[in-house]
Amino acid sequence: MKFSIITPSFRNSAWLKLCIASVADQQGVQVEHIVQDSCSDDDTANWLPQDKRVKAFIEKDAGMYDAVNRGYRRATGDILAYLNCDEQYLPGGLKAVHDFLEANPKVEVVLAHTLIVDGKGQYMCHRHLMTPNPLHIWFRFRMLTSSVFIRRQVISERGLFFDTRWRDVGDLHWALALLKNKVPMAVCDSFVATFTDTGENMNLRPNAIREKKEIRALAPRWIWALKPLVIFHHRLRRIAAGHFKLSPMSYEIYTPESPGRRVKFDVPKPTAVWWNRPGTNS
Repeated sequence: MKFSIITPSFRNSAWLKLCIASVADQQGVQVEHIVQDSCSDDDTANWLPQDKRVKAFIEKDAGMYDAVNRGYRRATGDILAYLNCDEQYLPGGLKAVHDFLEANPKVEVVLAHTLIVDGKGQYMCHRHLMTPNPLHIWFRFRMLTSSVFIRRQVISERGLFFDTRWRDVGDLHWALALLKNKVPMAVCDSFVATFTDTGENMNLRPNAIREKKEIRALAPRWIWALKPLVIFHHRLRRIAAGHFKLSPMSYEIYTPESPGRRVKFDVPKPTAVWWNRPGTNS
């Protein structure tokens, strides 16, 4: 079972180096790492083509989702995923997904969990993923693609690529397509990745905010009347899944200060609350 990891890149040289390192040191799995760089005008072009750990493609694209689609078409693996420059895999992350897929051959989409860290690698919160619910998805979308993995047939047979009309919220439309096509999904109860909250992430930019408003306009009118009940039910799902019963833990990642060696961070008081993203916590 081979993994193909796709990383879309544009002017993120420093973060990209950390991302690549986190894929390259995964143990117990076979991995190819495809980097789709959109002709970055920073330092990327000077070192990326020489990095033997990746298959680098430097070419103009129509945005992040177009870059991911290009990578998927080039991928040779059985399991596909995309990992942004400001994300990393935790040690053993891919092996946990590998074992879960081997034990669940009918599952086509696996959702694992992600730790949220700041720009220095310091812990912020736990982010548990859940299989999307057709009602909840309009108000609470708990899917970070850093911890989403798909079998090849989702692309090759179902043709569920990302919709490149969207620049920032294509993940949600892709999740809607998964639901529409009744793709078998399941949760692997392991933390396999980190997402770096830099304060400048794409989903905080004006275009992302505009696209989120457009998404709200697409929601069925009747569902707005049920919004409080829908969010309450979503919260009950999280409680039942144990998202708020967290134990002390530690993790190891690459940081801007330590790009060549993982740094260990202890978390004595974990939390499920993403404090600077209040609309995503219930």
